[in-house]
Amino acid sequence: MATSGSGRGGTGTVTIADVARHAGVAVSTVSYVLSGKRTISATTRQRVLNSVRKLGYHPHAGARSLASNRANVIALVLPLRSGMHLPVLMQFATAVVTSARTYDHDVLLVTADEGPAGLRRIAASALVDGLILMDVEMDDIRVPLLRGLERPSVLIGFPADPAGLTCVDLDFYRAGAACVDHLASLGHREVALLGAPAVVYERHTGFALRTRDGFGAAATEHGVTAVTQPCEETFDGVREAIGDLLARHPRLTGLVVHNEAAVGHVLTALRAHGRRVPDDVSVVAICPDELAERSTPPLTSVLIPAEDVGRQAVALLMNKIDGGTVPEATLLDPRLTLRASAAHPPAHPRRPAAGHKRIAAATTGDRGA
Repeated sequence: MATSGSGRGGTGTVTIADVARHAGVAVSTVSYVLSGKRTISATTRQRVLNSVRKLGYHPHAGARSLASNRANVIALVLPLRSGMHLPVLMQFATAVVTSARTYDHDVLLVTADEGPAGLRRIAASALVDGLILMDVEMDDIRVPLLRGLERPSVLIGFPADPAGLTCVDLDFYRAGAACVDHLASLGHREVALLGAPAVVYERHTGFALRTRDGFGAAATEHGVTAVTQPCEETFDGVREAIGDLLARHPRLTGLVVHNEAAVGHVLTALRAHGRRVPDDVSVVAICPDELAERSTPPLTSVLIPAEDVGRQAVALLMNKIDGGTVPEATLLDPRLTLRASAAHPPAHPRRPAAGHKRIAAATTGDRGA
């Protein structure tokens, strides 16, 4: 079986047979020492390992996988699409890579948006032991294939019908509701959700729609007037969206932000429209803690637990690879952290200055959207 190595004195390729001859043992004994599949005496094991080191033998990855029926690699399928916030996605990817290493697995990052054909190609190649998929849509075209795919898989996110799948994510429905619950408890009666870019909603991305649904349901429950609006990631896009919200809803006093790329622009845009946080408008964000903490003022927020989600996704996948039983749905409870950006609403909310030019912008819904 061909292997890669430096050869004796760097003159050729070292094989497992070379190691066996040098150590004075059978080829199968070398294989057992390297794979750990059988117990070998300490003396023989050490002799084999000494020969491995002296000859510079390196088992070929393909040979290892044939011996164990494992590639020791998992695929992270993360199609890079418009409207996605790369820094947060990389937090998920880092968590998956770090967790996989604790199981002695590497990660193959797949960023092309190939749909079912890409999954079929990866699974058929025997390059990976399983797959983790991100950016899950409500009617995700990859789902029917996953239900019948030979390789085990885990989704970070939930489609509309998760039956027969293994899914893990933050409970975004409850996260959206928790933001409204907090604002309503402070006395806010008119609130808005400044959401993801429009293209994210158009793709029916699960986390965005579930946040919007939870936000709307909680607003209805509290009798709070609510509006939802997508928002682009640039400062001009944020300023335009906020200007339009304030023009259409002059008594708006609470703002929920679910757009990580826009979080840094929201406070500046509010100041540009003459609104102080939290004196005039309270702001609650769904974002990583470090993003909320470095804002001025620091933002009350629901954490996006990328590390926990990534770690659990890997643990679930490894359990499935080993033939274990796992729950179909794992939803992480939202954690709201109070900071300085949310307070009781002003007694008399500010109205737009005279002559304010209304900025047209599309919305995704109205009260209880």
